[in-house]
Amino acid sequence: MGTRTHGSDGRWERAVVIGGGYSGLVTARVLTGCFREVVVLERDRVDGDTGVHPHAPQGNHAHAMLAKGAEVLETLFPGLRAELLDLGAPVYDYGERMSFLQPAGYAPRHRTGVRIQSFTRDELERRLRRRVLALPGVTLLASARCEGLVTERPGVVSGVVYRTAGSEEPSRLAADLVVDASGRAGGLDRRLEALGVSVPEPRVVKAKITYTSMNFARPEQDRPDFDAAYQMTFAPGIPRGGVVLAVERNRWTCSLFGFDEEAPPTDDQGYLDFARSLANPRLAQLIEHRTHPEPTHRYVNADNRWSRYHRVKAWPERLLAVGDSVCVFNPVYGQGLTVAALEAHLLHRMLAARRTAGKGLDGLSRRYQRRVARLLLVPWTLSSNSDLMWNPHERPVSARIAHWYNTQVFAVSVHDPQVWSRFARVANMVAPPSLLFRPSVLVKVLGAALRRRTPPPARAGAPAPGPAEPLSPGTR
Repeated sequence: MGTRTHGSDGRWERAVVIGGGYSGLVTARVLTGCFREVVVLERDRVDGDTGVHPHAPQGNHAHAMLAKGAEVLETLFPGLRAELLDLGAPVYDYGERMSFLQPAGYAPRHRTGVRIQSFTRDELERRLRRRVLALPGVTLLASARCEGLVTERPGVVSGVVYRTAGSEEPSRLAADLVVDASGRAGGLDRRLEALGVSVPEPRVVKAKITYTSMNFARPEQDRPDFDAAYQMTFAPGIPRGGVVLAVERNRWTCSLFGFDEEAPPTDDQGYLDFARSLANPRLAQLIEHRTHPEPTHRYVNADNRWSRYHRVKAWPERLLAVGDSVCVFNPVYGQGLTVAALEAHLLHRMLAARRTAGKGLDGLSRRYQRRVARLLLVPWTLSSNSDLMWNPHERPVSARIAHWYNTQVFAVSVHDPQVWSRFARVANMVAPPSLLFRPSVLVKVLGAALRRRTPPPARAGAPAPGPAEPLSPGTR
């Protein structure tokens, strides 16, 4: 089944997506161009009006859609940025409208050319879900839990077994392609083990971070001169941080976060006191004067985890894994949404190439997982190297060198808008990390390091934040 395309339009018959969250939705959007029917299995009870659902607890917290991710989403969902803007989700420059306190001080408030938009994960998923469910050929099976994979030929997945809420017996659904977007606790490893497929131990970097978040009103009068205020955490000396973002419907969304035992409280006074402990005063000022606050949510992320499916020699044909099913990032770096969009875009290109060449689906799965691994390598390295520095007993040389260099880049960038603009491009995944190693940057970084007689990498720590940023009238 599904070894060739069918009909004059050259599309395959049916794809099944396990998981109807963000990653599943962007993947389903891609599949509609190559399959006559796309069925989305979602274990929660959702519909077109649902935003974040219960099995996505991280969805209630501040999310960063990096510039690259927004670019890909606009390709897949034309007009999405304008739709969110109409709801009040601002679009702004990463430098001009952001109060960014990094380890060496405040970043320059200069134009970087990197345009970003802030909104809640709840509204993003609602908009995407409505669009996807409105596409021809898309079917949502809500309250449906995937219980296993079906194989009619050895090593080839041909469908899924699922059970809907209240059903006594499971059902089978045939498919030409199955995509697992069920997330970090979705059970893909168990489904693979049931097929006799052994999976290597995942790569894990411990980084316990606790988020405590709330939304509150953003009055139209006396608005400050920023749309985002951020204090960055940085190992080992800055374990507390936070971000407040202007989002849709005249609200702020605020997430305070801390590593290990530095967990932000959930009660109102404790939340405010934690914000006051930060060196960027803008967060506490907004929280102190908040009105109409919404419920407070807490989320604990224990680690970064990369399931190395690209190394599974017996990986089944017609099965793909995407999103958090493959790799879970520390959310403090804001990479997850963008990486999932890039994975969907990669799948789009690979499927289109096979259709153009008249090839079937056999041979796609292993190639796709290997290319996903290459896509993951840079964001994984950037985030895991930073998180390794929280552990005083396990700091590999590569992580120490990267940490030392980052420290120097931050120190230079507070006085050099050009260097900060380069950092903004790399952080938003619109440029490779090599942009920060060009000769013009190296000369500045190494020269400044020599002038400060900075300790060698093995002794590098987090520099203290610089002087407070002047406040605008709207925040007083």
